[in-house]
Amino acid sequence: MVMACRVINKRRHVGLQQLSSFAETGRTFLGPVKSSKFIIDEECHESVLISSTVRLLESLDLTNAVGQLLREAVQAQNNTYRTGTSTLLFLVGAWSSAAEECLHLGVPISLIVSVMSEGLNSCIEEVVSLQVPIHNVFDRMVNTKTFSGPETFSVGVYPFLQIPSGTGLIQKERDLKDVASQSLAIYSLSGRPVKSPQLFRSQDKVEADENTSQTPQTLKNSLLADTRCRKSVLTHSRHFSRTGNNQWISKPDGVLEQLSAATPKTYRCDDLVELEVGLSHGGHSSMKLVDEAVRLQYQNAGMQQGSCTVPFLFDISRIFTCCLPGFPETSSCVCPGYITVVSISSAALIKELQNQPIRVVLVEGDLTENYRHLGFNKSASIKTVSESLKVQQDGSEELWTDHVLQVLIKFNVNLVLAQGNVSERLIEKCTDSKRLVIGSVNGNVMQAFAEASGAVQVTYITQVNENCVGSGVCVTIWRSIPFDAADEINRMAIMLKTEGINLVTVVLTSPVTAQVQTKEDTFWTCAYRLYHALKEQKVFLGGGAVEFLCLSHLQILAEHSVNKGNQGYSGWLHNTSSWLASSVTQYRPTVLKLLANGWRRYLSTLLYNTASYSSEFEAGTFIQHHLQNATDSGSPSSYVLNEYSKLNSGILNSDISDKLEQIPRVYDVVTPKTEAWRRALDLVLLVLQTDSEIITGLEQTQINSQESEGFLFL
Repeated sequence: MVMACRVINKRRHVGLQQLSSFAETGRTFLGPVKSSKFIIDEECHESVLISSTVRLLESLDLTNAVGQLLREAVQAQNNTYRTGTSTLLFLVGAWSSAAEECLHLGVPISLIVSVMSEGLNSCIEEVVSLQVPIHNVFDRMVNTKTFSGPETFSVGVYPFLQIPSGTGLIQKERDLKDVASQSLAIYSLSGRPVKSPQLFRSQDKVEADENTSQTPQTLKNSLLADTRCRKSVLTHSRHFSRTGNNQWISKPDGVLEQLSAATPKTYRCDDLVELEVGLSHGGHSSMKLVDEAVRLQYQNAGMQQGSCTVPFLFDISRIFTCCLPGFPETSSCVCPGYITVVSISSAALIKELQNQPIRVVLVEGDLTENYRHLGFNKSASIKTVSESLKVQQDGSEELWTDHVLQVLIKFNVNLVLAQGNVSERLIEKCTDSKRLVIGSVNGNVMQAFAEASGAVQVTYITQVNENCVGSGVCVTIWRSIPFDAADEINRMAIMLKTEGINLVTVVLTSPVTAQVQTKEDTFWTCAYRLYHALKEQKVFLGGGAVEFLCLSHLQILAEHSVNKGNQGYSGWLHNTSSWLASSVTQYRPTVLKLLANGWRRYLSTLLYNTASYSSEFEAGTFIQHHLQNATDSGSPSSYVLNEYSKLNSGILNSDISDKLEQIPRVYDVVTPKTEAWRRALDLVLLVLQTDSEIITGLEQTQINSQESEGFLFL
């Protein structure tokens, strides 16, 4: 499948232009409000509906070197983390444009590479101040609220970037005072009830506000005064330092607290539902299924451990999906055990086997006559005389099928699960003898059934003995399915389970076949976000907060480099030439500003995609307003923390009368996000330097000649 590309300027860096062009196709996938795309094959005129970066790059015809590198980078991110691919793709485009502009301005390639790398590393160090520790989210799972999706939570799309005006804050604070007087609890970022919305200001200011009214300008000044007295966790980056009067401390349990005259603010997450809502990013229905799967695992772990106090761990390897197109949306659910699809011709056999425990054999390879496990596959040029005779006489597959059936009859086995392919002839014969054979079973499913049923996996059916056979497995038809839907797909869903099995299947259904793949991708994205958050025991404050801090931080670094000249880099330039030293002084601010511009484009596109603003220019103006406020505050990280706290400590939904709803926090996973940044910049710098290597060594006349003839580098 092909795509429309912009015109490539041969006189500028071709590889970077191609990266920008490819990345432009995925900008609508950025943020929680995604726009799907139809990819049309111009040869056969078939189309496919895609809603993710991974599916987009799978469908596009990326035959050139740059396209292949981009696809590999996105696939590596997806295979490792299952999230962050849209961020990676967008930043590849933004930073490709930044590097291309640097070249156009005459910045040496070596300097572009070093400054951009150091700038991103400095950003990653800076955003540590926005990490929120996760503590004991499973301790209160019993008799607590469950994830209820969008019907219960009014989730702000990007809460940090939706800060209300000063006048609105005054009215909301008055409303909150009235609510507090009626003894209704308002929850702070720590999840603890507070008495009034002034929690995030000093006690002196609270007492003063009770006796005096505030104008919008007074409120704005007081808020700015609060931000000026704060300081980020990191007091300096790798090359620059900042000064300030206030300090942050990290307590032994990882909670961040601010040392000031006011009551210390505490940032932590100890509620599973709060964490899930924050990581859903608009995928409420998918995260609701993830929540049910986690709770089912928790219940199973509790029953198996009994009174044991082993901490519960979310095991994503024991969660599986079963996609059933053509069924209504309401059929989507989470079930214990293993749900899979088999041919509808097996319906009569399933009805005979259900409601009774049966014995099972697990085969970890293919269940075919010619299968040999790795190390025993014979060369095609070698023939065994005895096998050749069998083929000539009776047909080896028929003899092998009869032998397998005899083994199953001997050990009274009615169910065979194979990890690989299964002979069609064997399936037919086993069905006739009331035995069910299922192939292409995931290895973790096989392991779960081995643990629960007592079966031992074998490589060949000839290895089966009494000790290898498991027992106690139940087979049932999963659900009564409408006949028209069953006839359409010629498949039926069955459930396999046994007592104590640590296995959960999420059934994903949709009447629109084209949407099933999107639903599965969204589910796994939500599941892996939660998995990585629980594994790392920390998350970022989301909603654009991290990217905004990166933007602000890079701008401050650029300003410092202009003011300090070479003084800030004396160690880095100690062994470099005077020419390179002067180049650093001249170009470093430019490179940092262009790198920061990538974050600005990122935030502007997020706001535009959520329909918060009519254009990216208008969104950029809004971002610039807060960027100036953050710079004036003296500590951008403290500004972000303060604004985030004010927004989430008590914002009313004014459209709902007499009803107070808290806007939940938005969270981002830590390592997947920062790794997406690193992969994006690494790819850009790789393409930048690759073109440089190809061009190196050519005479100027040769280069001009090749350009005139239409040759493209890379």
